[in-house]
Amino acid sequence: MWRGQDDMIRIPETPWLVPTDGSFSRDAFLTHPPADAPDEKACRKHLRKEVKQIDELQRRLYADDRQSLLLIFQAMDAAGKDSTIRAVLRGVNPAGCQVFSFKQPSKEELDHDYLWRSVKCLPERGRIGVFNRSYYEEVLVVRVHPEYLGGQRLDLPDDMDRFWQARYRAICDHERHLSENGSVILKFWLNVSKEEQKQRFLSRLNEPEKHWKFSSGDLEERKLWGAYMEAYQQALSATSTPWAPWFAIPADSKPYMRWQVARTIRKTLEAIDPSYPRVTPGDLAHFQAMRDELNSD
Repeated sequence: MWRGQDDMIRIPETPWLVPTDGSFSRDAFLTHPPADAPDEKACRKHLRKEVKQIDELQRRLYADDRQSLLLIFQAMDAAGKDSTIRAVLRGVNPAGCQVFSFKQPSKEELDHDYLWRSVKCLPERGRIGVFNRSYYEEVLVVRVHPEYLGGQRLDLPDDMDRFWQARYRAICDHERHLSENGSVILKFWLNVSKEEQKQRFLSRLNEPEKHWKFSSGDLEERKLWGAYMEAYQQALSATSTPWAPWFAIPADSKPYMRWQVARTIRKTLEAIDPSYPRVTPGDLAHFQAMRDELNSD
């Protein structure tokens, strides 16, 4: 994560960091909390503390107005993207956050390159931006469903592996450009197991208040689990970089997952170390003059 071309923000120490040398192996990362993890009650307590610190750091980020923080969330259905975003940012000033969800592209969006619609939604300096899904759909769901490329009206090569490698390269270049111009990027893959997804789908079917969450298309995509896991393997291995790292967060326990996401965000904001603007002696003298004017009113 870069402040500038030669000034790197330290990546938070966490076991969930995806290697940035292309050696990522999905099988090496847990979907469940490690054996020594706190229980769910303790995780919720830790989360509350993290959110409180994130709120103060976000205030400083906003006042400092030099950098932005972009959080990208990708996951299989029912992994908990929406609820994690809500839980982590619950105590943060809404004026300092920008959240965008990317679904099926519109006709207008298909008439531009695949990065266009997300570029319009990048966070301003001083703010935390959240992408609930992102341009990574173009190397995940589109890789699993290459027929979707038809809507983009591209001249596709015979060698599709070269095509996907070119997209990985373009994404890395895009993120490096952003990082060199004031954006700090964290990318979270909420790594849920197939069995846990099954239980959450059953919960949606069995509990009336969750019926609205379920779609028959979810089951069709579940049948392609292996293809999706291979797409994640390739994408994370190719695009986890020092300036835009991926974190493969265990997602079978939502309290643990939320705490780990919040902890990573808090540590990153601490590394950015935003500060309230300093006032000059001239400013202090001006403040005193205004204070005297108000007291004499």
